[in-house]
Amino acid sequence: MRAFIDSNVVVYAFSTDRRASVALTLLDTAAAIGVQTLNEFVYASRRRGGREWAEIEQHLARLRRLFPAPVPLDLAVHEAGIRVAREHRLQLWDGMIVGAALVSGCDVLWSEDMHHGLVIEDQLRILNPFAAVH
Repeated sequence: MRAFIDSNVVVYAFSTDRRASVALTLLDTAAAIGVQTLNEFVYASRRRGGREWAEIEQHLARLRRLFPAPVPLDLAVHEAGIRVAREHRLQLWDGMIVGAALVSGCDVLWSEDMHHGLVIEDQLRILNPFAAVH
């Protein structure tokens, strides 16, 4: 299994939420993360989490060690993301995450925010890793 990580998993990994242990395990076993995931993590950490830049940068440094080559937000990801958002009625930003997972060849996308069990383009299955934790 080649797994991709959505931003909500990263947010939980660096929190005191009861889902943190599951999220940390996923970070340690996942194959890929995208630049869009990193961007959303920073946004959520600042806007909703009220975290200081120094703390966010520490977490980003750890993510860069775990994922030294995040999937870039390039034209291929953009086009795949738009297509998927349109076809599956996803938010644009979720489409970009899915596009990055598809372009990177992943077969699982760990995400709490999308449709659990949805299979996209006969390649990528979206799974909610926290379904049993709620």
